[in-house]
Amino acid sequence: MKNILSISVGSPTRDHTTQVNFLGEDCQISRQGTNGDFNVAVQRYKDMDGKVDAFGVGGAEFHLQVGPRRYKFRDIKRIRNAIRISKVGDGNGIKGLLAKRAFAALEGHLQQEGRTLRGLKGLKTNAVDRYGMAEAMVDAGLDCVFGDFMFALGLDIPMRSLRSVRLVAGILLPVITQLPYMWFYPLGAQQEKEPENKWPKYYEQADVIAGDFLQIRHYLPPDMSGKMIVTNTTTAKNVEMLQKRGLKVLVTTTPRLEGRSFGTNVMEATLRALCPKPDPDITAADFLDMIERIPLKPNVEVLN
Repeated sequence: MKNILSISVGSPTRDHTTQVNFLGEDCQISRQGTNGDFNVAVQRYKDMDGKVDAFGVGGAEFHLQVGPRRYKFRDIKRIRNAIRISKVGDGNGIKGLLAKRAFAALEGHLQQEGRTLRGLKGLKTNAVDRYGMAEAMVDAGLDCVFGDFMFALGLDIPMRSLRSVRLVAGILLPVITQLPYMWFYPLGAQQEKEPENKWPKYYEQADVIAGDFLQIRHYLPPDMSGKMIVTNTTTAKNVEMLQKRGLKVLVTTTPRLEGRSFGTNVMEATLRALCPKPDPDITAADFLDMIERIPLKPNVEVLN
């Protein structure tokens, strides 16, 4: 059996363990939160290194990939340096691949109703965080607003092109990635706070809202009637909340396992554990081959 452990700096209330068979191999997948404590997370990586086949890095990532450029987080280097033996994935290896498949699945769903994504309004909470997803939205024909200034810095400055996103990333990310990670991303108990209705006009204008679920949830308005969300990890509790708020369609980039979808870091770690190659030799083509053979499909769920 392959053992995959995602250690997250997020809340332990989202912890979950399940077993699944992929490509004829039994996999035990577990997520453990440290409630925002980086020191506990680093120590747990050290303690479990070599005892699991692969780690997922939850609630954090080693770098942001915006176009051809990578911006590495200073804080997260501590995690990378703690892992010497086990394989490790932070989600960056497969996020873009899964995002494209998620929007293709949503397009297929809409076409069954005689509709299309092309021309609809889109809101991407943070484009530099998931640039591949932002590209997938543009490729799908959505008329997008990128909310990096709003969701990361609290400034009412919408961006409307990927060129603007790349320009802003080149100016700000070399500085931002050297600052404490918790300044820009909700960790621990912050993830359980009630949503603030701070940017209602942008949610109201959008037909499709996409991005990290915790960022989407942070400012989620009470009424989401007729809206569609494309995101990553959602628990059964999250789905219940979205249904009560009237959300029409929920798409997760990863499949739902025992009531919840795991994050891309977990799925990447699982694929790395299954791949016979050494970690540095695994390529995007290897990931895509395994994704298609499993198959690792996005989950499209009609809530209302």
